[in-house]
Amino acid sequence: MNHDNHHLPGIILSVVIAAIAYGISLVLPAGILGGTLIALILGMLLNPLINRYEFLDKGINWTSKKILRAGIIIGGITLSFSQLIQAGKYALILLFFTLVTSFGVGYICKKVFKINWKLASLLSVSTAICGGTAVATLGPTIKTKNRDIAYAISATFIFDIITVIAFPWIGRLLGLSDTGYGLWIGTAVNDTSSVVAAGYAFSDVAGMLATIVKLTRTLFIVPIVLIFSWIYAKKEATTSQAVTKVSIRKIFPWFILGFLAVVGIRSTGIVPGNIVTGLSFLSKLFLSMALAAIGLKTSFKEVAGVGIKPMIAGVVIDSSVVFVSLFAQKWILHFVK
Repeated sequence: MNHDNHHLPGIILSVVIAAIAYGISLVLPAGILGGTLIALILGMLLNPLINRYEFLDKGINWTSKKILRAGIIIGGITLSFSQLIQAGKYALILLFFTLVTSFGVGYICKKVFKINWKLASLLSVSTAICGGTAVATLGPTIKTKNRDIAYAISATFIFDIITVIAFPWIGRLLGLSDTGYGLWIGTAVNDTSSVVAAGYAFSDVAGMLATIVKLTRTLFIVPIVLIFSWIYAKKEATTSQAVTKVSIRKIFPWFILGFLAVVGIRSTGIVPGNIVTGLSFLSKLFLSMALAAIGLKTSFKEVAGVGIKPMIAGVVIDSSVVFVSLFAQKWILHFVK
């Protein structure tokens, strides 16, 4: 009971911030900012005040770790393995191009701008997979600083705002079909809310396809986290000059199994639609709570201290994927039957 009481104040504060963030997101046009990003920003704004009250620390730390993982696991209810089939060969081929571009350009930016490999990885995974959710998933896995997690999420939100406003107009200007535009948006835009907003602004067909492609991208969280868990463990072993082999059991992000289990349950089709909707909302609430907690532990001063170079790198990575996705979808629809 004492354990719960010690954690309760920080948990309640995270819930309140998440609720306020959700309310703000509802009044913004076309889901231009997701509740998770707003929660992160609100948490960072409150950081100077909250730092004075140590009794909140335990609950905030617990929320940023445990609730984050719970949110990711429950979020699997929005996906099904059948979506990989629905998305089809076009989407999967296109995803190959964009994943290679994101991580390839990210590696080059790391070298050119001399960014630490963890932050460069977060910037790449944000573009390659699913924005803030991917960053929040990978960050703790490779023991990234909270300021880098906040920075990576913040680095993409301005880009997403631009995509929601500009991409439907650009799509029409270029004469893209519903299929071509849906493939483009589904692979080139970061956050799910932005994909939905930009996709349906073009047409219902494009919006539906973009959403399916985006959810398919989300499934790639699993192999990406496993790969980076291994990379992190190997780097740590090299740094400490350890001679023992890397233990898969120790580095394995076990919460991913929970995520896959929930995806598997959804894939059976036995979960009623209203339950899926409710659990999806709960997942977003948990993620908003976790991002609020991360924000509460991170100051704008810390994030600003990272510098402008990573922000430039984020823009370069995002822009590269936009152009590669645009040209790749045209090539795929023309040549792949």
